[in-house]
Amino acid sequence: MLYNNIIKGEFIDRPNRFIANVLIDGCRETVHVKNTGRCSELLVKGCTVYLEKSDNHQRKTKYDIVAVEKPRKSKSHLLINIDSQIPNAATEEWLKKGELFTKDAVIRREFVFGASRFDFMISDKGKISFLEVKGVTLERDGVSLFPDAPTERGLKHVNELIEAHKCGYGAYILFVIQMKNIKIFRPNDYTHRAFGDALRRAREAGVSILAYDCIVLPDSITIDKPIVIDMEEKHELE
Repeated sequence: MLYNNIIKGEFIDRPNRFIANVLIDGCRETVHVKNTGRCSELLVKGCTVYLEKSDNHQRKTKYDIVAVEKPRKSKSHLLINIDSQIPNAATEEWLKKGELFTKDAVIRREFVFGASRFDFMISDKGKISFLEVKGVTLERDGVSLFPDAPTERGLKHVNELIEAHKCGYGAYILFVIQMKNIKIFRPNDYTHRAFGDALRRAREAGVSILAYDCIVLPDSITIDKPIVIDMEEKHELE
């Protein structure tokens, strides 16, 4: 997935979860943050961010933060896409390539089942499947974790996928890790144990749990390689 009009800036602060102040070409700008999660380990004063300039002149803010450079112990930076809307778009692009189903599969966005609205409904070779996508931006020493904050909505989706599978539908959860250089994916039991427990129940019930990293550039993101999933319970930060 490609962005348009990407520029570089320096993060100053984040007054609330929707907006941030960024230095762009020496000028202080109030910008939109395309991620309502905490991102506290990413959006730190002085870090480099990448922003997309909007063509909509009616907006209150001209720019959206879409990616951030996270400092690492090796002194290099890990580029992480933090746009919470892009994982679904990248997943649709990935699905249409025939990566998970056939290239002839019929793909529909935002499909209601039970009390949930799943991200995708896929009809392939006579079988209906539901796919829920979760973007992952939290990383610690090469380990990716989800969620970065308690998510009752995410918990509800997992439980609904279990029910869908019991009804004979295909059921998938795809964790789109919005970065490279990841060794493993784990549910973040420390932050939301109920979600981790539900994910383990889902796997035991037959729901397919997938995790893929992404090739991330300042102006694009592409789903790339599968990542090992560790479902062992861990209740402390490592």
